[in-house]
Amino acid sequence: MDHLAVQKEKQLSKKMKEHLQRFKTAQDRDYDTALAEIKDGRKQGHWMWYIFPQIAGLGMTEMSRFYAIKDIKEAGDLLMDPELGLRLTTICKALLELETNDPHAVFGSPDDLKLKSSMTLFDAVPATFPVFSRVLDKFYHGERDERTLEILGIK
Repeated sequence: MDHLAVQKEKQLSKKMKEHLQRFKTAQDRDYDTALAEIKDGRKQGHWMWYIFPQIAGLGMTEMSRFYAIKDIKEAGDLLMDPELGLRLTTICKALLELETNDPHAVFGSPDDLKLKSSMTLFDAVPATFPVFSRVLDKFYHGERDERTLEILGIK
């Protein structure tokens, strides 16, 4: 790779890290609480936007737009981030360990729908982790969120 290409790659990597920083900042504050709530079987706090992000175009509130994932590439970038990817897969594994398969019992409304769209998004990332599909199987009988798939151009 020539010098210019190396510089461009460094700039892109820096931009990616800066763009994902909004998730790290919020999760540093609330991730442990979110994980504990999931392990207890009931979401109590207000952390859904940045723990289980959705594709842009679904939520209309300021918070949902701020934490929306702009495209499949950004979803992949989040998964490839050592900290954010590990956090998301860990909390999904905690969901799989719950006795219930009722997302409404765990998340209430409308967060039960947000989980479905988040899992659909991350399951659509090429060569993704199988945990997202397993969450969809457990809580939604394998159904994907149609609107998320439409926005991604998959349906």
